[in-house]
Amino acid sequence: MPQVGVVIGSRTDEPLIKACLEVLQSLGIEYELSVLSAHRTPERVMEYARGARERGLQVLIGAAGGAAALPGALASWTTLPVIGVPLPTSELKGVDALHAIAQMPPGIPVACVAVGEWGARNAAYLAAEILGLKDEKVRQAYEAYRQGLRQA
Repeated sequence: MPQVGVVIGSRTDEPLIKACLEVLQSLGIEYELSVLSAHRTPERVMEYARGARERGLQVLIGAAGGAAALPGALASWTTLPVIGVPLPTSELKGVDALHAIAQMPPGIPVACVAVGEWGARNAAYLAAEILGLKDEKVRQAYEAYRQGLRQA
């Protein structure tokens, strides 16, 4: 059963989130990937976020560029942790998305990671840290990864 829901706004964003999916897989974390647009399919975003907990998801990762409304839209419909990944899809190279995700109103938090591939990878690592609070297997996999960094 997937523990993490990864949501992108467009199929063209898939290559930009590939690093996130690879990290999740390397840590043995099951995930589901969905394409939902905060602007084109807002009702589907609402349904997805509202039903996420019942489907067994524990963390949501929303990746978006430009106005980057997707992570905030997800967070508005769930109390699960949401991690936002700003994507460099605009002429501002993701700085606009970074600001949009980081400036959520009080009470609707979204964790924000770096722009692009580094952020995509860190979103997966942050999800592992969150899951590792209760999932011993994930905690051990993440700790092994971190130990490997010290030896590199």
